[in-house]
Amino acid sequence: MTDRSSRRRDSRRPSRRAWSALTFAATGALTAAAVLTFSPSAQAAETLGAAAAESGRYFGAAVAPHLGEADYESTLNREFSSVVAENAMKWDATEPSQNQFTFSGGDELVDYAQQHGKSVRGHTLVWHAQQPGWVQGLTGDSLRQAMRNHITKVAGHYAGKIDSWDVVNEAFEGDGSRRQSNLQKQLGDGWIEDAFRTAKAADPDAKLCYNDYSTDGINAKSDAIYRMVQDFQARGVPIDCVGFQSHLSSNSDLGTYRQNLQRFADLGVHVQITELDVGGSGAAQANVYRQVTEACVAVARCNGITVWGVTDKYSWRAQETPLLFNGSYQKKEAYDAVLAALNNAAS
Repeated sequence: MTDRSSRRRDSRRPSRRAWSALTFAATGALTAAAVLTFSPSAQAAETLGAAAAESGRYFGAAVAPHLGEADYESTLNREFSSVVAENAMKWDATEPSQNQFTFSGGDELVDYAQQHGKSVRGHTLVWHAQQPGWVQGLTGDSLRQAMRNHITKVAGHYAGKIDSWDVVNEAFEGDGSRRQSNLQKQLGDGWIEDAFRTAKAADPDAKLCYNDYSTDGINAKSDAIYRMVQDFQARGVPIDCVGFQSHLSSNSDLGTYRQNLQRFADLGVHVQITELDVGGSGAAQANVYRQVTEACVAVARCNGITVWGVTDKYSWRAQETPLLFNGSYQKKEAYDAVLAALNNAAS
């Protein structure tokens, strides 16, 4: 993380003219408004990462293999304080053949983050999608041992370097039932708990998260996840945070968004916005981004926001232009809305 003192323009040392003005104010001859002009706290942070850090949060981006592109890298370096790999740490990327691991993509991102003072989210240890083909052929205890081995080797490889892991991703259906993946069918309800316990043993210091989509409000799916977190806490299953992906559109209903984050936070876990993007443009898009940011900063345990990509140019929803920077890396209206909301939280 950047040192707090460098997040704002250097206002610690007023100019000679400012000292004169302040001295004059002390005699009662300068108005209060003039004094405020020289107040150090009047300087707002000018980047997303710096603004979020002022209230003790991170602002991150999902990173694809474009670090060699000058505009991509300069935007990432300037604006974001946290990174997550879009694909490089998933099961198919890290263990394409059973017990044969390759960490090159993830290592590149972690090395980059360490060199540039950024934290890293790990995504994702276990997911029903993007499994290598060999996993699909496993049954029963063979699948259980393969899952445990995968978590142990990947989380262990990055132990001490990952701030938080999405241990399990998208294990519930919209109606609140368990997704009938190969993991659920073969291993039963206990597989999520097993994954979290295995991750805790592999990297005791990382925050362990459950991550899912369409959980932006209070609904059947978020209710089911809420009950799971309650159950885990009651039985001592290690879980530290819940991730809300927040793939949204300009007309998304956010009526219970903040309330939903707060009820999870009230359980004592952190909440994180993990994959934020908003299809649309202009004021409507900016308004949704603003509402999400304001909801997070209003919840003390919402400790960070990650947008799912740096630029519309490489977004998985490119046709919907869902990110804060357009294809030419220009700041959009949504960027200004997010920055203002972050700065307001720090004021």
